[in-house]
Amino acid sequence: MASQVTPIVVDNASSDQTVVRIGTHPNVHTITNPDNRGFAAAVNQGFRASDSEFVLLLNPDVELLTGVDALIDASRKYGMAAGKLVDAEGRDQAGFTIRRFPTAAALIFEILGINRLFPWNPVNRRYRYLDRDLNLPGEVEQPAGAFLMCRRDVWTTLGGLDEGFRPVWFEDVDFCLRAVNAGFRIEYVPKVFARHGGAHSVSALTSGCRARYWCVSLLRYAAKHFHFLSYRGICAAMLLGSFPRMVGGMIRERNLKPVIDFSKIIQFAGLCLVSSRRRGVSRTTL
Repeated sequence: MASQVTPIVVDNASSDQTVVRIGTHPNVHTITNPDNRGFAAAVNQGFRASDSEFVLLLNPDVELLTGVDALIDASRKYGMAAGKLVDAEGRDQAGFTIRRFPTAAALIFEILGINRLFPWNPVNRRYRYLDRDLNLPGEVEQPAGAFLMCRRDVWTTLGGLDEGFRPVWFEDVDFCLRAVNAGFRIEYVPKVFARHGGAHSVSALTSGCRARYWCVSLLRYAAKHFHFLSYRGICAAMLLGSFPRMVGGMIRERNLKPVIDFSKIIQFAGLCLVSSRRRGVSRTTL
């Protein structure tokens, strides 16, 4: 039997007529924010507005291609569940659909661009589950927050997503890690799948904004979940890795704006590196 679904749309001050179009669907509950509160805050709003036992997080660029009853069954048993994401051509989105929790080495490799230059290195293969058949169901560590079902008591136990990850990035990784640490399990159910366009929201941001938001969220995650030496190593990698990324941005964009953007990142990473407290835990933005 098909599940009863109550769609809830949280609009973070969009400018693409989303609210107007949704208004033609009377059964959709719409929450309209006057400004962009970020992904985590929007998800928490959606949970609070719903009284359902199971809530499916679905990004605006994700289109369901199957029913989700199998996700409900898995969430009822384990706490959380996720399906498989495919691209516009129907190909599995390997490396994104599911990942392992990032180690300090994985984050350092990300920051320094090693995983992009040498994607088959063993650190990246492990981090992005490139050693796993995406057609096989089973326990996973960190599915993409773009397509993730959660039982309500899991969200309540954890106090929701951490809204300090603003506006986006690493809030889903943090939530999944806290869920696993609290004794819940995340089940991967590949027979449930959806088409994912990719970067629908963040593509509207400038490259400088994307870089700043990603760096601050990454350092916040590192400050929360890594011990002292690993955290400092990640901060140092962010500091050093920003210089070649700044030069690359100048060459690509043919202007000096990347200097301004990455100077802010370098300053923040430097403060995180030398500070006696973990600055990344605060809601600092650049």
